[in-house]
Amino acid sequence: MIALMFPGQGAQVVGMGQELAKSSPAAQAAFDEADAVLGYALSEVCFFGPSERLMQTDVCQPALVATCVAAWRATEELGLRGDLVMGHSLGEYAALVVAGAISYPDALRLVAERGAAMQAAAEASPGAMAAVLGATDDEVEALCRQIGDVWPANYNCPGQVVVSGTRDGIDRLLDHIAGTGGKAARLQVSGAFHSPLVAAAAERLAQALAAWTPRPIEVPFLSTTTCRFEPADGLRELLAEQLVSPVRFGAAVRVALDAGTTQFVELGVGRILSGLVRRVQRDASVLQIATPGDLAGLAEVVN
Repeated sequence: MIALMFPGQGAQVVGMGQELAKSSPAAQAAFDEADAVLGYALSEVCFFGPSERLMQTDVCQPALVATCVAAWRATEELGLRGDLVMGHSLGEYAALVVAGAISYPDALRLVAERGAAMQAAAEASPGAMAAVLGATDDEVEALCRQIGDVWPANYNCPGQVVVSGTRDGIDRLLDHIAGTGGKAARLQVSGAFHSPLVAAAAERLAQALAAWTPRPIEVPFLSTTTCRFEPADGLRELLAEQLVSPVRFGAAVRVALDAGTTQFVELGVGRILSGLVRRVQRDASVLQIATPGDLAGLAEVVN
């Protein structure tokens, strides 16, 4: 049983998808379609930058979805089929494209609006995020309650929880952890995502989602918000709620394993999710598809 995984914001890097597009007409077509849908050369930003442009939230989000879909189309052409799909936050949009619940053009338009909404919310309610390392989920939750104005945002894997909060709240949390000998690192992000501080973004996105009609799901979609296999009819509410809810990626990986997953395939760029899967299950079989060289590893998976 194969689980297809798609990374979220933070995985982006200038040059992503370029070599894959050169080697796969299907991947190149995905980038061409994104350029046409969005009305600007998104592919050029992915391939050549500049980095400052790629890092802009309203550009970064469709850029990652395009790169993920390009990688999936390249592997689909070679015969890869998933038995379930999942994504980390933004990555759920690429997962839903693969699941058949949303068209690729609709996904691009929605994530462009999602990115713009998140950026506007971050500017209106400035915040920050930090990764807390080596602590249990319960310990991080207790610390957030103690510090105040800080909330768990990403339960990535055992020993790694990302928190969101006001800038002052994150400063207090980092000072506290440093003073107790713990480990934490501030993330280079523009807002306190997956927290109440970006509620305005969820409200704005909900308006865009209301105009979209989900299609029947063809490949089971495992939500990393609810850690359940979700039907199409609740997706509009789920994707809006996702913005202010923690990502429970580690728990979702456990659900995928319990469902019978024997192979995880990360598509798009990098190997962030593969590393998190291995933190959940040390001997899990993982494969990354981001470059033409990675496609060679598909033979034993599809045969």
